[in-house]
Amino acid sequence: MKVKKMHPDAVLPKYAKKGDSGFDLVAVEDVVIEPGETKLVKTGLAFDIPEGFEIQVRPRSGITLKTKLRVQLGTIDSNYRGEIGVIVDNIYEDAGIVVEEQGDMCRVNTIKGDTDEVLGNYNVTSYIIRKGDRIAQGILAPVVRAEFKEVDKLSESDRGSNGYGSTGVKYTEEV
Repeated sequence: MKVKKMHPDAVLPKYAKKGDSGFDLVAVEDVVIEPGETKLVKTGLAFDIPEGFEIQVRPRSGITLKTKLRVQLGTIDSNYRGEIGVIVDNIYEDAGIVVEEQGDMCRVNTIKGDTDEVLGNYNVTSYIIRKGDRIAQGILAPVVRAEFKEVDKLSESDRGSNGYGSTGVKYTEEV
């Protein structure tokens, strides 16, 4: 698949290990995300996605498990040629505790589970994504397109219109 660097520091995508389904999407700039904020993290990359495919942007499990950052699922259509961005939420509730500046620098949480110094005055539950951090993964997936036909009635099924938890949470072997 053709990839264009839109920024000189962009990192070309690669699969971390043989057998991985997702390739790394890497931040091209530092981004501080305050509690309750949503930010777009740029990758500096654009793709020439083959017709009949999409790139699905997905979270990295380690970031989801170890931080309060949530990468939002995204779809990159085959006809899009702009820079790929990753939408990231900081779901921490604002504790209202601000770290006092020490000179011009302040310590902020990182996605690696430690803290790092940044310019400014930030909440203790802020996060910094550093340039070069692997922030999300991309999955190249086939797209099936449907033709839609309006009808007065849908076919019957065992489930019918029961949804939203109607099958319960306890595992059963009935199929």
